[in-house]
Amino acid sequence: MRKAIIAMSGGVDSSVAALLTKETGDECIGATMKLFHNEDIGVKREKTCCSLDDVEDARNVCYRMGIRYYVFNFSERFKEDVMDRFVDAYEHGATPNPCIDCNRYLKFDKMFQRMRELEYDYIVTGHYARVEYDEEKNRYLLKKAVDDTKDQSYVLYMLTQEQLAHISLPLGGLRKTEVREIAEKHGFVNARKHDSQDICFVPDGDYAKFIEQYTGRKSIPGDFVDTEGNILGKHKGIIHYTLGQRRGLGIPAASRLYVCDISPKTNQVVLGNNEDLFHSELTATKVNLISCESLKEPMRLKAKIRYRHPEQEAVAWQTEDGVLHVRFDKPQRAITRGQAVVLYDGDIVVGGGVIENCIK
Repeated sequence: MRKAIIAMSGGVDSSVAALLTKETGDECIGATMKLFHNEDIGVKREKTCCSLDDVEDARNVCYRMGIRYYVFNFSERFKEDVMDRFVDAYEHGATPNPCIDCNRYLKFDKMFQRMRELEYDYIVTGHYARVEYDEEKNRYLLKKAVDDTKDQSYVLYMLTQEQLAHISLPLGGLRKTEVREIAEKHGFVNARKHDSQDICFVPDGDYAKFIEQYTGRKSIPGDFVDTEGNILGKHKGIIHYTLGQRRGLGIPAASRLYVCDISPKTNQVVLGNNEDLFHSELTATKVNLISCESLKEPMRLKAKIRYRHPEQEAVAWQTEDGVLHVRFDKPQRAITRGQAVVLYDGDIVVGGGVIENCIK
């Protein structure tokens, strides 16, 4: 009998993942990560994941299944590796993906550390993706979920071979409707609970307000400029803008203007036409490859530049310094620094990295 720690958010997905694991006969415990103190960021406890309600839902499900339940306090690490990185990215003109950082540094790092300390064998999560072992390649593979409307392989591209060897993703072969049906059949209190959509520590979606409150600093106003460098007006501070944004600019123009670039060095926000947002190539760093050791030779595959972005035909390769280059068959709109580019070969995740630059 093996021993498993189920990462439980209080939602239906992790609850059903716990049930399916328990039904294998393995010894299970449920664990919720306490990631931050709501009062410190000025939001009500019931407004975020890891709230008291979520903890109680997870505890209720564990009690119903007869397994032990714990809350692990990782708030200090979450502040350093997720919230501080989030703020730093926006202050440097990038648009981060904190859910990927949470997976990288919390779920599959701190939770793994706790797994080893407690002498457990593997971690279970409610992510919609699949892990398989390829005997021919002698590698673990990360694959898309069967339910393509819920697939979360994009946010798991950073997983290492060591981590994949100790992960179970029981929902990868199920559809969301089936997961809810299983939860209802077993009387789980969260069977019809809505999925969390927002960034947990910015539940109202106002990133700039959060950053100013978190840092205690007001964002410094600067110039809106056009693509030729001509001043068009004043902006409120670069943290208020993301690539491709057109609302809330307050600049009169004969045609629609969009944020085409953000320069933290000059504190300028560059505005242009929609056509100015399209680029054919990008570079990425902090690269992690899963299905292969490297991409020294160009490889034809598909790439996603955002979580909800449709996959696009591309060629990818690495230079000697390890930087990932991705060249698209067709120019892509609003390739954004700080977001992840994730590469796919069919339903297999090849790997990915953090977007640094884009090239026309």
